[in-house]
Amino acid sequence: MRRAFAGGVAVLVAATATGGCGYAPAAVTSKAATARSAADLGGMDALVKAARKEGRLNVYALAPDWANYGEMIKTFERKYGIEVNNENPGGTSQLALGAADKRRGQDRAVDALDLGTAFMRNAQGKRLLAPYKVTGWRDIPRAQKQADGSYLNNYGGYISIGCDAKAVKRCPKTFAELLEPQYRNKIALNGNPAESSSAFSAVFAAALANGGSFGDVRPGLAFFKKLRQRGNFVPVESSPATIRKGETPISLDWDYLNLGYRKELLAKGVDWQVTVPSDGSYSQYYNQGVNAYAPHPAAARLWLEFLYSPQGQNIWLRGYSRPALLDRMETDGTADKKAAARLPEVHGTPEFPTPEQEDAAKAAINEGWGKAVG
Repeated sequence: MRRAFAGGVAVLVAATATGGCGYAPAAVTSKAATARSAADLGGMDALVKAARKEGRLNVYALAPDWANYGEMIKTFERKYGIEVNNENPGGTSQLALGAADKRRGQDRAVDALDLGTAFMRNAQGKRLLAPYKVTGWRDIPRAQKQADGSYLNNYGGYISIGCDAKAVKRCPKTFAELLEPQYRNKIALNGNPAESSSAFSAVFAAALANGGSFGDVRPGLAFFKKLRQRGNFVPVESSPATIRKGETPISLDWDYLNLGYRKELLAKGVDWQVTVPSDGSYSQYYNQGVNAYAPHPAAARLWLEFLYSPQGQNIWLRGYSRPALLDRMETDGTADKKAAARLPEVHGTPEFPTPEQEDAAKAAINEGWGKAVG
């Protein structure tokens, strides 16, 4: 993530480095399916050749306006001549995980996964991930990757408050302000916290803003219960469409999504303002991993190589997200300086929940969300 973090408690959820054996299924016998690096196939040229021969890449739930995935996919297709089948672009991490798990051995199985940390750990537990180390592996900080290469941080951001300044007299800057009566029927999330990493993280941020901790997310659930009781919380999945209609004039979402919506919304007459709340600053990386049952194993590995190349990392930057290799790229001069300068300034020292704490938080949210807002 970017070196500056928001005041208060800033959180950076990184991929905890752990050891482990490979997860490639015995039924997979192709050389590409068992390759743990491009070198195993004879280098990048050989990997590109093998991927082009496959000619296709299956991905799931990669919304075009999510961290600039639209540009990422189009650029990859043009560069390598490989068709990207992006199924259910509006789907969730849970749906993507389910599709990978249920389609083992099928031609339409997901080739590569983009998941929040808790969901990627679930995929690891299901032995769905094939270890693969991209060419720039050594430059990725140790805390941002699994030691065996099963998955690694990719891009991230901060939970933010997006607000239509024309529909709201005063846009809130903190979680505490969201409880005020002027925000009745105005506040929404981007999905269900039991299925969506962004919504899950918003509850985590609310917990930190209300006396909670990495080990206790219950204050976050209590906060949303209070929002619901006061009539401020709207049980509608927020999107640019619901914002334009005035259904969700305030949306808790990743800063790169809220910032990415701004240009589109401005064209529709919406003055969309974005703030990282100072009383509950929470950031997280999403992660990339190759499906051990990928029907296009070479294309899946080439996809990861592209994402972690300077070209791919700068595409994330242009989508207002913070790529995993940003610090290194700023040092070696390969970062898009103009894009990096547009990222919100935040301050403070990041802290890290343990995998056990994050798993416990996910279990608590899965159990308590319906009771809080139902």
